Amino acid sequence: MKVLIVGGGGREHAIALAVQQSPQVDKIYCAPGNAGIAQLAECVPIGVMEFDRLADFSVEKGIDLAIVGPDDPLVGGIVDVFKKRGIRTFGPDKKAAILEGSKAFSKDLMKKYGIPTAAYERFDDPDKALAYLETAKMPIVLKADGLALGKGVLICNDLDEAKEGIKTIMLDKKFGDSGNTVVIEEFMTGREVSVLSFVDGKTVKTMSSAQDHKRARDNDEGPNTGGMGNFSPSPFYTEEIDRFCQEKIFAPTVAAMASEGRPFCGVIFFGLMLTSDGPKVLEYNARFGDPEAQVVLPRMKNDIIDVMNACIDGKLDTIDLEFSDKAAVCVVLASDGYPGSYEKGKKITGFEAFDGLDDRFCFHAGTKFDGGDIVTNGGRVLGITALGDSIADARKKAYEATGWIDFSNKYMRSDIANSVLSASDIK
Repeated sequence: MKVLIVGGGGREHAIALAVQQSPQVDKIYCAPGNAGIAQLAECVPIGVMEFDRLADFSVEKGIDLAIVGPDDPLVGGIVDVFKKRGIRTFGPDKKAAILEGSKAFSKDLMKKYGIPTAAYERFDDPDKALAYLETAKMPIVLKADGLALGKGVLICNDLDEAKEGIKTIMLDKKFGDSGNTVVIEEFMTGREVSVLSFVDGKTVKTMSSAQDHKRARDNDEGPNTGGMGNFSPSPFYTEEIDRFCQEKIFAPTVAAMASEGRPFCGVIFFGLMLTSDGPKVLEYNARFGDPEAQVVLPRMKNDIIDVMNACIDGKLDTIDLEFSDKAAVCVVLASDGYPGSYEKGKKITGFEAFDGLDDRFCFHAGTKFDGGDIVTNGGRVLGITALGDSIADARKKAYEATGWIDFSNKYMRSDIANSVLSASDIK
């Protein structure tokens, strides 16, 4: 079969690797792809928001399955366009992708159906938002309603910070139209855990847990990013917590979307906070997380094509998801300055060290070809992922492998997964 993957980041590289391992697949295309994906697929220079061009290409090439990776095209309705053209597609349609596309929608959904989440208020008027802050308890969380590349969430420690945050989101429009509406949310404390799940509209099957590191700098300092590293599984996501989440969060969310006439087919990313009052939803994403995909998919034993087809056909209940007992750690190599300004076009060397290894992976996020060289082409450049017998073992392997890669403005956090290890494990 022929598969088209839409996207060009580390998530799509991880998806491409999983797709390549399926004996059902003869040919993989990726639009637009990147320099790493090009080793697994034929990359096509079509942007992720060029829906008609992508559909024309799919029809011309006889694509049997299209897999949409990023949030923007999903929220924009690419699946609806593809389905109208008769292209079999994995991912939620526009009505369902609003689960990620509007934080106000998702918060209202949780309130309506009693799904545990932080208390909140939503505002379209900045003056009313500022007035509300005068009596709100600090610290507090401000969220731009729409998509913002994972950066539209501001944690404000005091009133002055919160007022400046409203100005940034709603008046300065740092995140564009995503800031037309703001959600002001109580600040929750606890461990963060990510749980990705396959969904077929009625059944939900969860993948292994993971934990992201959003802040740019060590010790969770600096601005929010799209993710600087990840590990899987989370030792804090116990069987007891899983039972609670399955009953009170995962199944109710899928049922709620169906009840609203928005049946969800694809991947729901549940961002959870394990609070003293129990697990609560921080956010939903309507696709694989990035870099969560880089630590979860290498551990999945199932043929990903079987699972995706089961979702599309409404037969997910026939699938038993299986994951390796191995742990995985991903360390993101970024361009220094990210998520602010940074330089591109830096030559990258050292890829050959990964050749022939099945326990270490170099997932490309922001790379491209420049003549015969591979150069940096984004803030997050590579995701160095390692499998190990424990998180400590995987972490050691991942950090060792980061040393194999070199480019002039390479930056990474040095403390990925440290929070779950003892001091003797961190070397």
